[in-house]
Amino acid sequence: MKFLLNLYRNAADLPGEGLDHEEFLAVAGQAGELISAHVFADPSISAVVRARDGVVTVTEGPYPQTPDHVAGQYVVDCESRERAVDLAALIAGGQAGGVEVRPLMDSAGMEM
Repeated sequence: MKFLLNLYRNAADLPGEGLDHEEFLAVAGQAGELISAHVFADPSISAVVRARDGVVTVTEGPYPQTPDHVAGQYVVDCESRERAVDLAALIAGGQAGGVEVRPLMDSAGMEM
């Protein structure tokens, strides 16, 4: 099963600060479970695009008005949800934002 691990961080924190990426990369990489990894740029330089009634609007800056934002993500292929949660715990690092573990689905809506 494939899972998306979304890392939530306070936008004021430095990217990667307090997270144990090295241990996660070693464990998931050696097990052959890591598919991809991405660290995101600061949310203040993002844009949100919306389309309503044929009108497209672009708003500068992060989408949610909260202190926590998605700071990065990993895609892993694990035997179970429990294993994905174990991997997420390696990178949570005691951060308040946490790591969301979300199953990925194929185009037919079935878990991959």
